[in-house]
Amino acid sequence: MKVELKFFYLMKMTRKKIQIKKIDNTAARQVTFSKRRRGLFKKAYELSTLCDAEIALMVFSATGKLFEYSSSSMGQVIGRRNMHPMNINTLCQPSLEQQLDDGVYAMLIKEIAEKNCELRHMRGEDLQGLTFEELQKLEKSVEGSLRRIVEEKGEKGIKEINALKTKGEQLAEENQRLKQHVMNLSAGQRRLLEPDKSSDSLGTNISSMSSADPRQDYDSSCAFLKLGLPFPD
Repeated sequence: MKVELKFFYLMKMTRKKIQIKKIDNTAARQVTFSKRRRGLFKKAYELSTLCDAEIALMVFSATGKLFEYSSSSMGQVIGRRNMHPMNINTLCQPSLEQQLDDGVYAMLIKEIAEKNCELRHMRGEDLQGLTFEELQKLEKSVEGSLRRIVEEKGEKGIKEINALKTKGEQLAEENQRLKQHVMNLSAGQRRLLEPDKSSDSLGTNISSMSSADPRQDYDSSCAFLKLGLPFPD
């Protein structure tokens, strides 16, 4: 019994009525708009399904975004509403500008519907209502589109291959340049490591002079001294 009372109390608390006024918090207002919009569209769908009613809803958010629901077609419901006897009797004769706007709007709605139908056919959808001639025409159109796609794909592939070849040639030239640079550095290092020939020849001369007879050196020095002028008495 206590559990039932507690559940009833919780249900009563959740069904608490809120004050109908503008929600100041922007985030809370957006969340409430999304939830109630989905609920409104769901109720409209249930009403149209259960009662075979033709319903159209249009909702503009605070940011100006359009949300709409229609059980059949929005343009069809709006046209039916405009053509209703009560509206025809109460509305005044529209101006020429309004008639032109309505005609342009109807033409655009029809063109959009036709383009959407063509797009579905191009995707292979809703083909049951087409005749044999229409299917042949659609097949030729798809084949032409596919051929143009293949041609464009081939051109793109050739361009990419040429770009890769050019890049490969540039990399080969850079590789050759680096290889030549490395060879030049190696040759310079070998020249630095080779012994100096002039130093070897100098060392050879010194060693040959050191290996000569010391008496010959003494005689030559003495001869040099004898060539000098005599000292005065």
